[in-house]
Amino acid sequence: MSEISETSAKKIVYIDMDNTLVDFPSAFPHVDPALLEKHAEHKDDIPGIFALMQPMPGAIEAVHELAPLFDIYVLSTAPWANPSAWHDKVVWIQKYFGAEKGGPLYKRLILSHHKHLNRGDFLVDDRPHANGAQRFHEHGGEVIAFGPEGTHATWAEVVAYLTERA
Repeated sequence: MSEISETSAKKIVYIDMDNTLVDFPSAFPHVDPALLEKHAEHKDDIPGIFALMQPMPGAIEAVHELAPLFDIYVLSTAPWANPSAWHDKVVWIQKYFGAEKGGPLYKRLILSHHKHLNRGDFLVDDRPHANGAQRFHEHGGEVIAFGPEGTHATWAEVVAYLTERA
């Protein structure tokens, strides 16, 4: 258990956005093919792309189910070369979880390229070896690898795993 959790009532869970909460490829059909080709190597640099994405299956329900049990934050990385992504990520959270006080993710979005600087009990991430996630354990936290390549392929699996550890 992290130092922070020992003084609070709930354990802390951080959730990544891209390909964890958000289905990144779901935006592609809504993007001009010329832009997709221009940014073929870095699709996350397409202006406005983050506003076009849909939630991952079960993600919205999972956050609502876990919120009463954990202190939940979104911990995501936004592309440095795409300033619209920073804005669009806030708007996405507000769209799917509400912009009002009392929502499960109200003022709980952290954008960082250094996830290891955050202290908590769990980090749910599809890229457990990138952007500091690989160092999250240094302060006692556990990375939960999400997605088809991870240890937990679905949100139902993540909810079951975390609920046992609440």
